[in-house]
Amino acid sequence: MTSSRNSPPVGKALTCLPDRFYLLLSLFMLAWCQVGIAKAEQDIFAVPDDATEAWLVTFGPGGNYWERFGHNAIWLREPAKGLDHTFNFGYFDFEQEDFLFRFLRGRMLYFSIAQRAEREFEFYRQDNRSIRIQKLNLAPRQYRQLRDHLLDEIKPENRDYRYDYYLNNCSTRIRDALDLALDGVLSERTMTMPAQLNFRDHTRRLTQMQFWYYLGLEIGLGYPVDRPITRWDEMFIPMVVADEVAAMSRQTGGSLLPVDTMLFTASSAEPAAAPVSVWHRYLALGLAVVAITWLSGKFMPPVWLEGLCLAWLMISASIGMVLAGLWLFTDHAVTRPNTNLLLFNPVMLLALAPMLRRLGAALLAGGTAIAWILFLYPDHQYNLDVLLLATPINLAVAAYFWKTR
Repeated sequence: MTSSRNSPPVGKALTCLPDRFYLLLSLFMLAWCQVGIAKAEQDIFAVPDDATEAWLVTFGPGGNYWERFGHNAIWLREPAKGLDHTFNFGYFDFEQEDFLFRFLRGRMLYFSIAQRAEREFEFYRQDNRSIRIQKLNLAPRQYRQLRDHLLDEIKPENRDYRYDYYLNNCSTRIRDALDLALDGVLSERTMTMPAQLNFRDHTRRLTQMQFWYYLGLEIGLGYPVDRPITRWDEMFIPMVVADEVAAMSRQTGGSLLPVDTMLFTASSAEPAAAPVSVWHRYLALGLAVVAITWLSGKFMPPVWLEGLCLAWLMISASIGMVLAGLWLFTDHAVTRPNTNLLLFNPVMLLALAPMLRRLGAALLAGGTAIAWILFLYPDHQYNLDVLLLATPINLAVAAYFWKTR
C-alpha cells in the first residue's frame, strides 16, 4: 500500500472520480478480459470441419472432500459428427436403487457420460479448479478406436460400472481408454514400473489439509493401501495419468503431445507432491483430551471421571465395531486387515462390567503396545497419526480402570 504523497498525478486525479466510475471500469475490464480469453482459446484450439482431435483433460483438486483427488476426461472434437464433448466416468446418482446400501457395502455404481466441452470447462472454472489439456497425436485408426470405445461406453446398457476407489475409478477408466488408443503402449511401459507413491501416500498428501477427513481415512484404511504398487496402479490419480502421458511424449521427442498447456489455473495452492508429517496435531489432540479430562476431574465429583472414561470406552468400541464390520461384511477390500482394531477393540465393552475392569485395562494397554510393535516392523501399516491420538487416551483410561476395579 502506498501513501498519497507517493502517488503519481494521474492517481490523484482518479481519486476525485465517483465510486460508480470504478465499478463501471472494473466491469468493462472484466468483460474485455473474458472476450480476450475466449478469442485466444478460439484461435488456439480451432479445428477444421474435416479434422479430428482427441485431448486428455485433467481437472485439479477442489476444496470439498469428494474433490480432493481431482478428475479427468477425454475431449473429442470432430465437427463432421457434431462432436465437441468431454467423456468421463465420474458420475453417480443418489436416486439409484439401494444407493445407501450399495455405498455401505462397497458396491457403488458409477456411470459414464458425454457433455459439451464448454459447459464442463465453465463448471470447473467457476469452481476454481485448474484445467490442464493435452492434445494426443493419434493416427486416424487410433482416433476411431478411441472414439468408438467412448461412444460405446456411454450407451445406457454399458454406462454403469462397479466403482472401486483405487482399482476401478474415473481415472483408471480414462487410463484404460488411452491404453486402448495407444495400442497397449501405456500398460506395457508402466505395469512393471514402480510407483513413485503408493495408495496411502497419495491419499495422505491429497487429504492432509482436512483434519477430520484425513483422520477418518487413516482410521478406516488398512494395510492393503500400504503395499507397493506399479506406475500403472498409481494412475488412479488423474494428475498421474497426465504426468505419465507427458513423460511418454518426452521420450518420443514430444511427438505424442503437440500441445500440453493449462486452459485455466486455479488461484488455490497445488497439493504437496508427497505427504508431509502431520502427526503432531493428532498427538496434541490426544494429550489435550487427557489433560482437560484430568483437570476437570479436580473440580468435579468422582462420577465425572467415571463417565468420561466409560464414554471413551463406548466411542472406541463403536469405532472398532465399524472397522470390524467393514472387514467382515463389506466389499471394501482396502479396510482389511487393519491394525487400528488393536486401538479400537470392540471387546473392550467387557470393561463395562465392574468385575471386568482390569481385563478392559489390559486390553486397552496391551492392544496399544502391540499396535506400536507392529508399526515398528519394516513392512507395516502406516497409522502413526492414529497411534499418537489414541495412545495417551487409551493408557490414561486403562490406568483409571486398573485403579478402580
